Amino acid sequence: MLIGAQLYTVRAHTQTESEFDATIKKIKDIGYSAVQVSGVGPFSAGFIRSACDKYGIDVVITHTAPDRVLNDTDNVIKEHNVLGAGYVGIGGMPNEYRANVAGIQKFIDDFTPAAQKIAGAGMTFMYHNHHFEFEKYYGKTIFDRITDGFAANLAGVTLDTYWVQAGGGDSAYYLKKLKGRVDTIHFKDMVITKNPNGGVQQTMAPILEGNLNWPAIFDACETAGVKYAFIEIDDCGGADPFEWLKISYDNLRKHGYK
Repeated sequence: MLIGAQLYTVRAHTQTESEFDATIKKIKDIGYSAVQVSGVGPFSAGFIRSACDKYGIDVVITHTAPDRVLNDTDNVIKEHNVLGAGYVGIGGMPNEYRANVAGIQKFIDDFTPAAQKIAGAGMTFMYHNHHFEFEKYYGKTIFDRITDGFAANLAGVTLDTYWVQAGGGDSAYYLKKLKGRVDTIHFKDMVITKNPNGGVQQTMAPILEGNLNWPAIFDACETAGVKYAFIEIDDCGGADPFEWLKISYDNLRKHGYK
């Protein structure tokens, strides 16, 4: 399992071409060799590939707007060919599908043809979870309905460890259940801190600095056949996101990952 950086973590530093170039260099200097493209400026696939090649960084996966995956599938595939990315990801199920079981099934039905096209191009459509997918309809979570509803050979899962935990799920359990479908994962840690009102709140933290059961997650990743773990920290609480990416990378190196 190789460790990569999710560019959404440093999205504020990737909105111009010069920022993007400088950010990719910083990521390479930390030690990363792969990225997921998400939240960056409106760059061409050619520019992104050129900037990443310059520093020896592989583009493995994206988060692409769901409407583009659904309605502009051919061009999305072409862009991923330029990027050299084998995985076409979306960040979650759009709001309009979330209201009921029928909506979830419509999401599966709508996106299956795009997933088939993506598979036909030698790529994999990847679904990324948040916590809302752990709401239950008639005793079954949205997440289970999505993962059970798509054919296993058409849709993989970029499991997000923080959001599974926030939804009351168990990342190790889902990694084992979805063995062979989780080529990419988001490593994201959770810690409890004081909030401004004197109570406590759950927040994100550098990897291995929080409370997630990382030994179990690491073991389950090996069992599931995870190929890439991308460090994603949506909110660094005012800290330097590059520093949190470095802390996370250094912590994972101590466990034998790189």
